[in-house]
Amino acid sequence: VHRLITYIFIYEDLISLACGAVIIWYFAGSFEKNVGTVKHCILTASFSVLSALLFLLLEPLVSRLLEVGDAKGFMPVAFAMLGVSTTRSRMKRTLLFGCRVPVVLVPWLGLCTAWFVPQSSLLGNLCGLLVGDAYGLGYCFCLDFPESVGSRLDRVFPFTLLKRIPGLKYIPGSLAERRASENST
Repeated sequence: VHRLITYIFIYEDLISLACGAVIIWYFAGSFEKNVGTVKHCILTASFSVLSALLFLLLEPLVSRLLEVGDAKGFMPVAFAMLGVSTTRSRMKRTLLFGCRVPVVLVPWLGLCTAWFVPQSSLLGNLCGLLVGDAYGLGYCFCLDFPESVGSRLDRVFPFTLLKRIPGLKYIPGSLAERRASENST
């Protein structure tokens, strides 16, 4: 059962570790700015478990047709976060390499490019993207909790410790507190 979360920390070589670090820095950082540190931590664990369960469900079916690699690294969770961001985005189109494309196509184009990342599992990334799209469209509403709960969790043990770590940027759970902290900086 522990493998449902720990696979996001497994990297087999330095190149996949570097790609994972860039993905975590870029996608997870921007997602955390939108939802806050508490919800980001909970959704990271939830997306990890749901992506792994979907992978375990689909892997026997897909392995009959194609060779399927193990899901490793943070990429499935990053694709889930990207799927949430694009499905909930108010933008209809974005500029990608000089071309205007629909925002909902961006993660699917990213999935095509992630195929070339070493030690990356296409099925794992697809599962992450499907989980993120499902959450973004509201099918996983049980994972949503009110901002008041996030504000209360900001004052509980592991998160109070995160606030005190120097060099670590903690993002509050409520939108009003996030805006106030952005304005103060």
